[in-house]
Amino acid sequence: MATKPGVRPARPYFSSGPCAKRPGWSAENLATETLGRSHRARLGKARLKEAIDRTRALLEVPADYRIGIVPASDTGAVEMALWSLLGARPVTMLAWESFGEGWVTDVVKQLKLDALTLTAPYGALPDLSKVDPLSDVVFTWNGTTSGVRVPNADWISARREGLTICDATSAAFAQELDWPKLDVVTFSFQKALGGEGGHGVLILSPRAVQRLETYKPAWPLPKIFRMIKGGKLIEGIFEGETINTPSMLVIEDWVDALKWGASVGGLKELVRRADSNLHALSQWAARTPWIDFLCADEKSRSNTSVCLKFADPAIAKLSDEDQRTFVKQMESLLGKEEAAYDVGGYRDAPPGLRIWCGATVERADIEALCPWLDWVFAEAKSARSK
Repeated sequence: MATKPGVRPARPYFSSGPCAKRPGWSAENLATETLGRSHRARLGKARLKEAIDRTRALLEVPADYRIGIVPASDTGAVEMALWSLLGARPVTMLAWESFGEGWVTDVVKQLKLDALTLTAPYGALPDLSKVDPLSDVVFTWNGTTSGVRVPNADWISARREGLTICDATSAAFAQELDWPKLDVVTFSFQKALGGEGGHGVLILSPRAVQRLETYKPAWPLPKIFRMIKGGKLIEGIFEGETINTPSMLVIEDWVDALKWGASVGGLKELVRRADSNLHALSQWAARTPWIDFLCADEKSRSNTSVCLKFADPAIAKLSDEDQRTFVKQMESLLGKEEAAYDVGGYRDAPPGLRIWCGATVERADIEALCPWLDWVFAEAKSARSK
């Protein structure tokens, strides 16, 4: 039997969304003067604008890109873009995990566009060379449920005619985004900086704004999707005048996260922290025979939503259902020991583990987690053999 580790992670939070709060987080650190006030009052609008401005600074968004806080998390932001922008020209859909597959469903089955769909199984990328620069393209930068990211944006033509719509919810603040290659970028607060859920962020390039102002979709748009009035962009959305009522407590929490990100060294340091966490997990995986990365290509391996599969022959040969049961046993033991929470793979992904390694996680906690994973695997496997 394996020896139970003596040191637990100080913060055993490894969920891939909502993700770990920033180190040192406390509700007592949040400003409260906006609570119970109208978001349309001067104070509320100023705080929303501050959140937008701090987002721009920390994420290093170009000055001529618009940033808006929108309803319904990253899903709302992506669907605002799809419903408002697509249909003007051919579209290419890229999907290699569940969220990308969801955007394919939106475009093909709901908007009923004749899209070229390029797919790959979990753990791999589709052939990016097949993306037509004349078409719009929709893709996830980092596949949250597969642990696979695009290594860069070199596959996007600088002379493209179509728009690039990028779901960056598990990439923003942890990976370098190539802004000149991106026309729409979306993410949600509860990912890489550990904010609270409910709101999304929609970032538009000048090319995307031009499309919005010159193209009218063939389908009706719900109120929460509308960004155009009288043929012009509703600029207020991108100045803190949100389409629907936001939670000012969520906004205060987001401002706190952004301040922390700036205080530790900005985007470069946030990326370094995530890379360091991935490196620590990779060192453990390299010496551990029962586990392996779902993504075989190191260049495409996520540094945030790190997905692992079983390499132990006795477990790997089990049916998916039995492997998922095994994962639940591991999760239960880890939770009981207060060593780790929420490390099971996504329900639609191949069975295995998923460890969030974003910047709000401390490397010391990743290093403390690894012996617990070894112990709990041995315990679960032993229980199964009885």
